[in-house]
Amino acid sequence: MTQRIIGITGGIATGKTTVSDYLHDTYGLPILDADIYARQALTGDRLAKLSDRYGKLILDQQGNLDRRKLGTIVFESVSERKWLESLIHPYVQECLLNESHRLAPATVIMVIPLLFEAKMENLVTEIWTITCDPKEQLQRLMKRNHLLESEAKQRISSQMSQSEKIELADVVIVNSDNTQELFFQVDQALFNSPLEVQFSLAHCHA
Repeated sequence: MTQRIIGITGGIATGKTTVSDYLHDTYGLPILDADIYARQALTGDRLAKLSDRYGKLILDQQGNLDRRKLGTIVFESVSERKWLESLIHPYVQECLLNESHRLAPATVIMVIPLLFEAKMENLVTEIWTITCDPKEQLQRLMKRNHLLESEAKQRISSQMSQSEKIELADVVIVNSDNTQELFFQVDQALFNSPLEVQFSLAHCHA
């Protein structure tokens, strides 16, 4: 039986975490979050490579990695962002693969914000793109990350556009202000997929 692996992607601050939390809390599905693995990646040898490249620019007063300072550097330079991604993505992909194999044959949710950009489509059996109104996206990002409008726009523009991700998705879920409608769309996508659903409601709520 083929393992069902749902890849959740979408622009920054469009609601990917809201959807994955719902799938975990309601149906008990395991969530593999690429962002968590990406943070874990910046330790050991990879952290040393960061320090060699940027020096104290990316460290706080205690000598620890200051992710905001690092973000400022990579979001202002395409070449630096690509260098950092080349450092992180292989580790993230390895973690996602290993965990999905460990959990097989259970259905797995992979939350991969840069799924298309990192060319990780081969890791999943279907792709859900979460989208929302661009103005709402901007406001959510500014509030969540405490960013200026210019900083938030810079981060949004660094990613593939929402419209491009929609074109490449198997399922498109629109995140408006109506949470009930959002969850209804998730339910529909989960149970109306052409792929075989490998778990039952009774099992999920057990």
